[in-house]
Amino acid sequence: MLDPSSSEEEGDEILEVERKEVAAPKSTGGARTSPGRAADGHGGGGLQPRGRGSGGGPPSSPSPSVGSDKEKEDLEKMQREEEERKKRLQLYVFVMRCIAYPFNAKQPTDMARRQQKISKQQLQTVKERFQLFLNGETQIVADEAFINAVQSYYEVFLKSDRVSRMVQSGGCSASDSREVFKKHIEKRVRSLPEIDGLSKETVLSSWIAKFDTIYRGEEDPRKHQQRITASAASELILSKDQLYEMFQQILGIKKFEHQLLYNACQLDNPDEQAAQIRRELDGRLQMADQITRGGRFPRFASREMEAMYIEELRSSVNLLMANLESMPVSKGGEFKLQKLKRGHNTSIMDMGQEDENTLSKSDVVLSFTLEVVIMEVHGLKSLAPNRIVYCTMEVEGGHKLQTDQAEASKPTWGTQGDFTTTQPLPAVKVKLFTESTGVLALEDKELGRVVLHPTPNSPKQSELHKMTVSKGCPDSDLKIKLAIRMDKPQNMKHCGYLWAIGKNVWKRWKKRFFVLVQVSQYTFAMCSYREKKAEPVELLQLDGYTVDYTDPQPGLDGGRTFFNAVKEGDTVIFASDDEQDRILWVQAMYRATGQSHKPVPPTQVQKLNSRGGTAPQLDAPISQFYADRAQKHGMDEFISANPCNFDHASLFELVQRLTLDHRLNDSYSCLGWFSPGQVFVLDEYCARYGVRGCHRHLCYLSDLLERAENGAMIDPTLLHYSFAFCASHVHGNRPDGIGTVTVEEKERFEEIKERLRVLLENQITHFRYCFPFGRPEGALKATLSLLERVLMKDIVTPVPQEEVKAVIRKCLEQAALVNYQRLSEYAKLEGKKREMYEHPVFCLASQVMDLTIQNVGRLVTPAKKLEDTIRLAELVIEVLQQNEEHHAEVSAFAWWSDLMVEHAETFLCLYSADMDAALEVQPPDSWDSFPLFQLLNDFLRIDYNLCNGKFHKHLQDLYAPLVVRYVDLMESSIAQSIHRGFERESWEPVNNGSGTSEDLFWKLDALQTFIRDLHWPEEEFGKHLETRLKLMSSDMIESCVKRTRAAFEAKLQKSSRATDFRVPQSICTMFNVMVDAKAQSAKLCAMDLGQERQYHSQIDNLIEETVKEMITLLVAKFVVILESVLAKLSRYDEGTLFSSFLSFTVKAASKYVDVPKPGMDVADGYVTFVRHSQDMLREKVNEEVYIERLFDQWYTSTMNLIGTWLTDRMDLQLHVYQLKILIRVVKKKYRDFRLQGVLDSTLNSKMYETVRNRLTLEEATASVREGGMQGISMKDSDEEDNDN
Repeated sequence: MLDPSSSEEEGDEILEVERKEVAAPKSTGGARTSPGRAADGHGGGGLQPRGRGSGGGPPSSPSPSVGSDKEKEDLEKMQREEEERKKRLQLYVFVMRCIAYPFNAKQPTDMARRQQKISKQQLQTVKERFQLFLNGETQIVADEAFINAVQSYYEVFLKSDRVSRMVQSGGCSASDSREVFKKHIEKRVRSLPEIDGLSKETVLSSWIAKFDTIYRGEEDPRKHQQRITASAASELILSKDQLYEMFQQILGIKKFEHQLLYNACQLDNPDEQAAQIRRELDGRLQMADQITRGGRFPRFASREMEAMYIEELRSSVNLLMANLESMPVSKGGEFKLQKLKRGHNTSIMDMGQEDENTLSKSDVVLSFTLEVVIMEVHGLKSLAPNRIVYCTMEVEGGHKLQTDQAEASKPTWGTQGDFTTTQPLPAVKVKLFTESTGVLALEDKELGRVVLHPTPNSPKQSELHKMTVSKGCPDSDLKIKLAIRMDKPQNMKHCGYLWAIGKNVWKRWKKRFFVLVQVSQYTFAMCSYREKKAEPVELLQLDGYTVDYTDPQPGLDGGRTFFNAVKEGDTVIFASDDEQDRILWVQAMYRATGQSHKPVPPTQVQKLNSRGGTAPQLDAPISQFYADRAQKHGMDEFISANPCNFDHASLFELVQRLTLDHRLNDSYSCLGWFSPGQVFVLDEYCARYGVRGCHRHLCYLSDLLERAENGAMIDPTLLHYSFAFCASHVHGNRPDGIGTVTVEEKERFEEIKERLRVLLENQITHFRYCFPFGRPEGALKATLSLLERVLMKDIVTPVPQEEVKAVIRKCLEQAALVNYQRLSEYAKLEGKKREMYEHPVFCLASQVMDLTIQNVGRLVTPAKKLEDTIRLAELVIEVLQQNEEHHAEVSAFAWWSDLMVEHAETFLCLYSADMDAALEVQPPDSWDSFPLFQLLNDFLRIDYNLCNGKFHKHLQDLYAPLVVRYVDLMESSIAQSIHRGFERESWEPVNNGSGTSEDLFWKLDALQTFIRDLHWPEEEFGKHLETRLKLMSSDMIESCVKRTRAAFEAKLQKSSRATDFRVPQSICTMFNVMVDAKAQSAKLCAMDLGQERQYHSQIDNLIEETVKEMITLLVAKFVVILESVLAKLSRYDEGTLFSSFLSFTVKAASKYVDVPKPGMDVADGYVTFVRHSQDMLREKVNEEVYIERLFDQWYTSTMNLIGTWLTDRMDLQLHVYQLKILIRVVKKKYRDFRLQGVLDSTLNSKMYETVRNRLTLEEATASVREGGMQGISMKDSDEEDNDN
């Protein structure tokens, strides 16, 4: 296979012209021109014209008479576009070479993986998916808690305008959405009650899985994973082809242009690329020498840096040389280079080291692998067909191998033997043997042999070779078919037979076998060898030589095409027998010498001069064909351009800017970070073409700042890295020592530093919008850290903390204003829209177009203003809660939380102005504003930092008079309602009491609940309010109790004293009022402090005493009724006129008619009264204790009254009718009170026993005297009586 050659075509004259033309725009002096501006002209490192007459120059301007101004503008535009295209093509050539043969950088494998960014369309799709879930239109099963969490996430996050801006800035990824939801639900899940067998971690995992399902929608997860895998390729290690394709897109290079450049530059030939690097590095060293001699230095911060600058140039080139020398000679090879010092450039190296750099014959080591394949033998006729034949093979000086045995009738083998040798011209011997049949034969018989001398250029296919026949073999025409493959070692660049003559070596014109050997990346040797020798006979170290084509030399016989290698004081002439072989030798030696002059074959020169056909010469190598194609399409100027003649600083600035644009527009949320492949190419470009690190990072910072200022989200950590590098460089504190600092770098650094400071302060001022919901993670912390670094005067002196805090405090003060203004605008817009849609006129189709938001907004009533203020307060609280959740905690900056508290106070202070204005227009004695206080206070009191802060105290000062006024008015109102209520009280039962008492207790409870729900933050005033309300409740309840007692007594006085008395409903209601008053006093009047507890005890005592009095009054009423019954019975006392008359009348009448039992109606009436009263009290009175106490006193008092009445008639015998009535009354009373739960100890009192004994005795006497009691008896008084 033919070796490709370099297609760079560059002569000494062209080199000189180009150096003159690029002298002005190079970075070695003068002001820097940005690549954006350089695109409009020839300065700043753009493509330089190849000379005055070069066809690549811009076309001449048209004559003023040719066309209009518009045509001129179009022509100028076309010229600018053409210049830009050329610049990008030239830049792409440099980038291609970096990709093809990198020797400084590697693709980093430790970079953080970037997440897929969310586009506007994807955000809208996600919103729709969550809306479908909330509408119940999905198959996802979820509980109410999860639905509420998703609803909150949808309203707060997905619908937020800050998320839309985040998406627009390219900084929002699916991971951000997921992390925000995870953080959003963690607090919710932690607050849920514990469930046995279900951990909260399980709930969190389940919710996250459901979230992922909603987020993904109906999309097949396998397709989603495949798409992610395919798109993630740019985040991984890229192949060369992928890198080429990427930079074609970045620089706008067409595919066919890439193919032309790729082939013409021989990017697939490592030797050509290594040679190109050596030429570039040699050119940079020469440039350093020119700068030293001409004194054309860039402007440095100090004059002492000029010498340091030259040392930097030389050391950087030496480092590149060392990196190149550490590379293997050919990619994939295992050959280890000889560690030799470079000596080809005497202007840099010490001339005293010349002896050390001279090669010896032992330094040239070659190792060849030979494959010998024996196929068959022809012409073997003299042997019997069954005779055994075989072959042996050997490389002279090595071991011998033998083939398998074969019959003479079919001598074929196909056996391969592998050999290793260090001889470039080895002798391979192959012998043919047959087995001896004689008994005494010691050795097999040799039939023939062949000796071959292969080279790496020899044919690889099998060929027939005539064998030398041994004596005694009758077959004179023996031929053997075999193939010999001799592999070329990786350090052998070319070999073949040449004629040569020189001054110091090869002093005789003679044809020799030459090998071009690469000893190291910078050391090549032209060696001549003899057959079967491992060491070269003579060698020529090519350092410092220049190879070129030459004309035939007179007097030298032998050779057809000539070329020479020239060095000061020495010339070596070579000649080959073939033109193509000469071209290959010159190309190989051209790569080895590292010369800047590109030899041009005479055939190509003739073709260029004749301008004839475009077909390449038939004997030219394939590389020449690609070079001709490139020239045809105008690419030769980019290929042959000398990289040293370009301002790579500005070219790199352009490619870095375009790469950043490409990166920010891809599908990843990169935040300004390059992909590993992009970092690799940019690193390689900087190292190879000498772009200063400070310049690189300054350009990077400038580009990043420009994007950030235009709304793109840039990682502050990335800005910090580049800024720290530039700061250490400018301030002379680099880790690798002090380096040179140009004036331009220093000025540009100060400019970027100021821009960066302004940007960072602006980001902190707009932290809610630059870092929405705390995303990107850690960005706020990195921003603060970077601002602290930017504020430093130099690299080592830390800025005082108070100074940093003062700057950030000012930013946060401005942030409070910005946030509040945006919040107010949002609230006003939201309120006006809501108001517009609620306006009745809006519903009239004929007037819809006449109604505007502005007209509606003018109708602002106090109530509307208060409503807007409350809505604004809700938004303010939401903002502060989000700040606390996402922005409050920044590790490593303990003072940030304090500044955020100050920010919150400033933010609330701005709100207080609107709040005060809204409260001022409220009508007097209006309590509609208390929900505003509750809303704000409930938020502030649980916030440790804002509780009793400036705004909180202002809020308390604002509402304290309102609360006091409200309590005063409520106290007066309640007192008046008590007075009016009891005056009109009907004592109808209402709930647990009367209408007035219920209203009183409800008002007292509502008042206390309202004040309690205010959660007044100031402890002293809060206790004062509580004490006052407790005392007020006590006073009100006392008034209620006294009024009820008075009404009770008045009611009893107005009621009947006979047995027709029935306990009215009102009496029971009054008892219930007392019961309710006691229960309410425990709640409304009780406090933990001693004084208030005593006051509560006084209320309890008052209620107890009042209840006792009411029971006493009611029992007295019952006693009076019994007295009226006993008074009727007193008329039958023995010895009275009425008693005698009544007895006679009854006896006389009873003989003729059935006379009813006298006095039984009295007994029945009393019994009915007692039973009705008992049932009424038992049913209507709510307190069992009071009923039992009442029944005890009632029974005891009435029994005592009966006993006293009987005692007064101890000496008199009871009338039979008296006896019957008393027996019935006592007997029924005992039974009824026992059924009502009166204890036996009370029922069977001493008085009861006295009454029972007396009535029993009287009953016995009456039975003897009267002849019976007609079924009425004291016996079995404890049994159920069938009489009514």
